[in-house]
Amino acid sequence: MSDAPTPAAGPLAGVKILDLTRLLPGPMCTLHLADMGADVVKVEDTGAGDYAAAPVRALLNRNKRGLRLDLKHPPARAAFLALVDGADVLVESFRPGVMARLGLGPEVLLRRRPRLVYCSLSGYGQTGPGRDAAGHDLNYCAVAGVADQVGADADTPALPNLPLADLMGGALTAAMAILAALFDAQRSGRGRHLDVAMADGVLAHAVLPLGTLNAHGHTRRAGADHLSGGLACYAQYATRDGRHLAVGALEPKFWAALCTALGRPDLLARHRSGDPATEAATRAELAALFATRTQAEWVAALAGVDACVSPVLRLEESLADPQFLARGMVVRPDSAGVVPPADAARQPPVQFAFPVRMSDFEFRVRRPAPRPGEHGAELLREAGLDPAAIAAALGEPAPPHPVPA
Repeated sequence: MSDAPTPAAGPLAGVKILDLTRLLPGPMCTLHLADMGADVVKVEDTGAGDYAAAPVRALLNRNKRGLRLDLKHPPARAAFLALVDGADVLVESFRPGVMARLGLGPEVLLRRRPRLVYCSLSGYGQTGPGRDAAGHDLNYCAVAGVADQVGADADTPALPNLPLADLMGGALTAAMAILAALFDAQRSGRGRHLDVAMADGVLAHAVLPLGTLNAHGHTRRAGADHLSGGLACYAQYATRDGRHLAVGALEPKFWAALCTALGRPDLLARHRSGDPATEAATRAELAALFATRTQAEWVAALAGVDACVSPVLRLEESLADPQFLARGMVVRPDSAGVVPPADAARQPPVQFAFPVRMSDFEFRVRRPAPRPGEHGAELLREAGLDPAAIAAALGEPAPPHPVPA
């Protein structure tokens, strides 16, 4: 890892990451690192590889290079070890024990490369009685007590299209751990093994339900806690056209501004009443009121009112929102600094930008998502392999020997 990357190249310039993950959590984690300038090598097997849906794959793997290796094949494993010798981070998301069976477990690789940050990202972690259980986001949220808290009420559980365990419990938790370990490895020369469980990560963020549990001895059912539907001042209301408004008037000043704008000063005293019946009655009155106009009419009527009221937008509307556009959060192929698309499967028509603005660094799409194995020969040459070793590692015919003059 270089000691002084140039600001324009990103704060992680010079960091090399081997990414053996697939689907959503691992690739999202390494996407954030790649966007900050790390050289992320997406290592896929020679079978199914990363079988994420093509539109998702294109979004998650920009700014990375691609390599395909059969790690059960000795020449390919030897080539992978050569890559490890120059790597700062390795991220894998196999079931516990798979990397060890390949001879590539953390104990082996940390002996070989002591400064390596080795991140194992899995559903339930590398230890414990449930470590080998299969699962997806819904399962991790379920066992962590989070799925029970998501929904309008206990009888209507919701399946959000934002996988909480995958993204918050997995991708962001892993990125946080990797960055901390990288910082320490740079100053100490010692790497470490990171055991990140998505179930642990989503459990550790369930702070509001835990607060209720600590205060009352039990959680409230879905839709009944303060921020999940128990308060009339913090809820979503349907408008006449079947759209919704998000009302977040938690503080008295916002509630006062809302009641004044609505011409309902009689509701002022009902703010956060502490009585479920009063909250239900207030909610019913607000619901009837908001149902009298369309969403657009309410947005116009409440423009400039400092009351924490927002339209509930569809994603395609969010992409046209002036705030997100001003922040540069919407990236299109014709945007400045975006690599011209080779095809739609690699460079999607719309992408999100890296969601942090940093001084002396401007995010850009440096390269589209790689085709499986696209940079294999290039990467192995950089690792010092000769043409014969590269061909053997990639399962290709050996190059012809030069004919003597």
